[in-house]
Amino acid sequence: MRQSYQRKASIHLLASSPRPARREVASIIKKNEEHHRPAKGGTSVGLGDGPLIVQSDKTVLLEIGHPDASDARNALAPFAELERAPEHIHTYRITPLALWNARAAGHDAEQVMHVLETYSRFPVPQPLLIDIADTMDRYGRLTLVKHPAHGLVLESTDPAVLAEIQRHRKIKPMLGTQVDADTVVVHPSERGRLKQELLKVGWPADDQAGYVDGEAHPIQLSTDEEQWQLRDYQQMATDSFWEGGSGVVVLPCGAGKTMVGAASMAKAQATTLILVTNTVAGHQWRDELLRRTTLTADEIGEYSGERKEIRPVTIATYQVVTRKTKGEFKALELFDSRDWGLIIYDEVHLLPAPVFRMTSDLQSRRRLGLTATLVREDGREGDVFSLIGPKRYDAPWKDIEAQGWIAPADCTEVRVQLTDAERMVYATAQQTDKYRLAATSGVKTRVVRQILSMHPDEPTLIIGAYVDQLQDIAEQLGVPVIDGSTRNAKREKLYQQFRDGEVQTLVVSKVANFSVDLPGASVAIQISGTFGSRQEEAQRLGRILRPKPGGGGAFFYSIVARDTLDADYAAHRQRFLAEQGYGYRIIDSVDLPDASA
Repeated sequence: MRQSYQRKASIHLLASSPRPARREVASIIKKNEEHHRPAKGGTSVGLGDGPLIVQSDKTVLLEIGHPDASDARNALAPFAELERAPEHIHTYRITPLALWNARAAGHDAEQVMHVLETYSRFPVPQPLLIDIADTMDRYGRLTLVKHPAHGLVLESTDPAVLAEIQRHRKIKPMLGTQVDADTVVVHPSERGRLKQELLKVGWPADDQAGYVDGEAHPIQLSTDEEQWQLRDYQQMATDSFWEGGSGVVVLPCGAGKTMVGAASMAKAQATTLILVTNTVAGHQWRDELLRRTTLTADEIGEYSGERKEIRPVTIATYQVVTRKTKGEFKALELFDSRDWGLIIYDEVHLLPAPVFRMTSDLQSRRRLGLTATLVREDGREGDVFSLIGPKRYDAPWKDIEAQGWIAPADCTEVRVQLTDAERMVYATAQQTDKYRLAATSGVKTRVVRQILSMHPDEPTLIIGAYVDQLQDIAEQLGVPVIDGSTRNAKREKLYQQFRDGEVQTLVVSKVANFSVDLPGASVAIQISGTFGSRQEEAQRLGRILRPKPGGGGAFFYSIVARDTLDADYAAHRQRFLAEQGYGYRIIDSVDLPDASA
């Protein structure tokens, strides 16, 4: 019975695999059958001692203490998503989107299977192998291309798939006349929305329709003022993006994502629109472009709440782009104001929903997304895949750290106990108020003092989510605070004073989570967060990962109230960092040295 099933499964898998891969897939299936074949006496043979346990429900368990755990984690990263990360066993899930991202990045089914077979402790369930091959084979069966006579068309290697999507209620209006059995015309204005809908029905399209060159504008990388060159991974990221045409580059905070943007601009040699999270980030982009490229100040414009300059390179904030006037997005004129050759989305994981709608109309432009993590708390990773493009390059944080380009980080969760009065207030509070009560416990101020005493003379950021809490701590410590109400001019002045060493400790709200360059910061103390946001945790750690003089490390502390929602959300926030290889050690606040001693 088992052998009969396996033969059928093997035929199915080989039939759905690309022809060049069939020999390799057959080899893997044969190996898997040998794993399952009972030895004399009825016991299984071929069981390994790998760090993975691969299960038929598409979950993969990783034993953290295994000697090969790090290699297995890096091998899993392109096609599996981390779900849970307690101390000893991490749980990954193999999702369709992760497999399609891997396929778009050049990985194929036999490579994925090989990873699972290589590191699995037990035989990999054969239905899972078949499902992986079938899922990855879905990517590219529909392809968007330019037709010399009909313009934008959708081609299919499978007429049945084309017939299926032509009858879909939302997709049908986006399609025009059928050219032949394998080709149908697509309305050019629907290029982005069509990709969104095709992804939702499980047939992601490979967009090979090309891009307009846009208005030419000379841009070169410059080494006149100082000797430097692109790092190997930055060059690889740029080349991978350019070869793919559009897509996302994932690099750790502090690894030089801006340089990937600048190098891509030098390849495009065209007018460029750069979308950033805030005005401070925009100013940092401008300063870096002036420093690293041949662009002059007159060639770079700022389109924000303060200025409305449209120049060959224009830097705009997401906030001003999504602002409505009388129910309309007035900044749409920005997208039509120049014949842009390249659009860069900084911190693409924060892309606001309205920009997705605008981006669906920009599919003929090259689009580069830059981020430290593709995790989106709103679950719209699929829209990034469809409208910005698939993941083109992803460097594990620990790999970049090993090369010395980011600082090694020590992550510690410090658990505190609420006072008896705070516990009673927490116990009787409404559910909606519980997290704020726990996260803003007054006990945390004493712990902040203790941590500061452990790191004298080290540039330190105290980071939180609640303005009242931040202002109170800043007043008690006698240090400046930056929050959403701080004017841009004052923010930049304080940031510069911190860089220059005039200010050693700075209290910051979530306005400093993204795109703020504070290379000297070596200690971060997180006192509260935005519930369980994994992306926020990654960005906050990123504030202190710039390489330190003498190769020193970074210290990231998260102060958490035990037995509360604060602890539950902290565990969730840490998942992304665990995926990148960072381990949290947990200590009790009573074990910290007394600041008054």
